[in-house]
Amino acid sequence: MRKFQLYGLAAVALLALSAPALAEGDATKGKAAFAKCGICHQIGPGAKTLVGPELNGIIGRKAASVADYTLYSAGMKKLGADGWVWTEENIDKWIADPKALIPDSPMALAFTGTPDAGERADIIAYLKTFPAQ
Repeated sequence: MRKFQLYGLAAVALLALSAPALAEGDATKGKAAFAKCGICHQIGPGAKTLVGPELNGIIGRKAASVADYTLYSAGMKKLGADGWVWTEENIDKWIADPKALIPDSPMALAFTGTPDAGERADIIAYLKTFPAQ
């Protein structure tokens, strides 16, 4: 029994060590990288919904949940209905390749993604500096 417990602990430790971790981003660099996002999204004091919803408080927010934004795609509405939350990991997946998550969403059609993991981490660090208002 003790041997089984040790193997179980070793397996858990191996999984934890092998799981991909998000790099710690630089919010200052993220502000500059966010410029490409700013074409459709606003963030910060007084942010308004444009082509895309405003992004204040995005970390921890349920998908498709900005009340005054009416242009969510069917795929984004489904993610929201399924309880999908904008965690740092989910934002990273989304901005890496939106087409992989929702191929027919307007964002996936207009934005090919940010392949550089460091740049994505910087954008996420920048987003984290703006809580919900």
